[in-house]
Amino acid sequence: MLNGVEWLGNKLPHPVTLFAILAVLVIIASAIFSALDVTVDDPTQPGETLQVENLLSAEGIQYLFTSMVDNFINFAPLGVVLATMIGIGVAERSGLIGAALRGIVTSVPKRLVTAALIFAGVLSSMAVDAGYVILPPLGALIFLSLGRHPLAGIAAAFAGVSAGFGANIFVTSLDPLLGSLTMEAAATVDPEYASGLNYLMNYYIMVASVFLLTIVGTFVTEKIVEPRLGTFKGKAEAGEEITYLSKVEKKGLVYAALTIVGLIALALLLVVPEWGPLRGDGDSPILNSPFMDSLVAILLFIFLIPGIVYGIVTKEIRNDKDAAKQMSDTMASMGMFIVLAFTAGQFVAYFEETNIGLVLGAFGAELLESLQVGGIPLLLGFMLVCAVINLFVGSASAKWAIMAPVFVPLMMDFGFSPATTQAAYRIADSTTNIITPTMTYFAMVIAFAQKYDKKIGIGTLVSMMLPYTIFFSITWTLMFIIWILLGIDLGPGAPIYYEP
Repeated sequence: MLNGVEWLGNKLPHPVTLFAILAVLVIIASAIFSALDVTVDDPTQPGETLQVENLLSAEGIQYLFTSMVDNFINFAPLGVVLATMIGIGVAERSGLIGAALRGIVTSVPKRLVTAALIFAGVLSSMAVDAGYVILPPLGALIFLSLGRHPLAGIAAAFAGVSAGFGANIFVTSLDPLLGSLTMEAAATVDPEYASGLNYLMNYYIMVASVFLLTIVGTFVTEKIVEPRLGTFKGKAEAGEEITYLSKVEKKGLVYAALTIVGLIALALLLVVPEWGPLRGDGDSPILNSPFMDSLVAILLFIFLIPGIVYGIVTKEIRNDKDAAKQMSDTMASMGMFIVLAFTAGQFVAYFEETNIGLVLGAFGAELLESLQVGGIPLLLGFMLVCAVINLFVGSASAKWAIMAPVFVPLMMDFGFSPATTQAAYRIADSTTNIITPTMTYFAMVIAFAQKYDKKIGIGTLVSMMLPYTIFFSITWTLMFIIWILLGIDLGPGAPIYYEP
């Protein structure tokens, strides 16, 4: 079945061309839906309607031409990837990453490498989207250094980062982001009850989910994905001998580690004290702070400065010209991603501008509400709608802003607490991220994979990631159902059921 998915998907054009075609189809669809006057009730604005904006109207055509450069520049992964890769490039080309990975694979039991990579991927949501940029290429390097297929490393990391995005053992920015929308929606039914909700309403189940996803993701990687990929026969020979660290490499790693400790201490000094310039205000001064908005810059320096220190110690960097050349070489290797970002940026912007995704989300909500089913079948139907809509609208907050005002009150009417509804959404929204071509980082992962296989296309990536979606969806949903049947609170002061 996976071979069939890969064959069919790879019959599609090159991703650059495909996103250009999708952008054109969105333009045409906007004209058709607009002509048919397709509208739905806007859940966020009572009494208002959502309609599809026509990009073939006079105003729409003006938008197409005037927004093209902005669509490219504002494509979410573009700046994040390029800025972070400056630091990662120096750390890699100076030898720091390679030495660190060799140190890991020669000291950590090989059996735990896959689990550690997926576990790190799930936890990476602490750094918002930074995990998408850092872990897939690192996963490839780790697997390659062990004589394993680098694409399996990319798949494992991508599964942890994206399919496990809703889970974590720490509080992340997603908790207040979704929680505030949930509380607002619950207040329309029961303001007093809503005032007692908190941002940690899903904390218990999401902590447990981290370990479930790590176990399941390890199984899928080692028993399904990696055997199907076979032996890597690219430029770097699989199974090459892993050399132990030399004295100068160990010395470089020590100095780099001390540099990282110093940088982390400096970052903490900027955010932990009440006078910290990167500290925010309110109840969550760290989660909602300039510090969280600065993670890309912080990660750039976390890689760049230790990379330079390591290079100086090992004589790989003798002057500023060497460091500049390493940065330049890294940027040169990102050419395909930059081209891909141009067409993908147009498609994402057009899809958002037309409101097609929002209309589909609101229509799905209305359809499920009209079925008038209750209990666990209602939750499962809701999760299915979320998973399908996620194929069209990548942003977790954008979807929840549309769906929360409809489904939170609906579920409360059927006896489910807002925390239960939000948990169902997080599970369903996370598991299909990795097979969603419209997800902004999907194109970036293809660009990373093409370093090892120039012919890789959407079909190959979807066929690699589909087993994770299937197994994560089944096991995570079963865990959720068992949790409900046992009646365990989803978080502090967050029971399963709500009594109207």
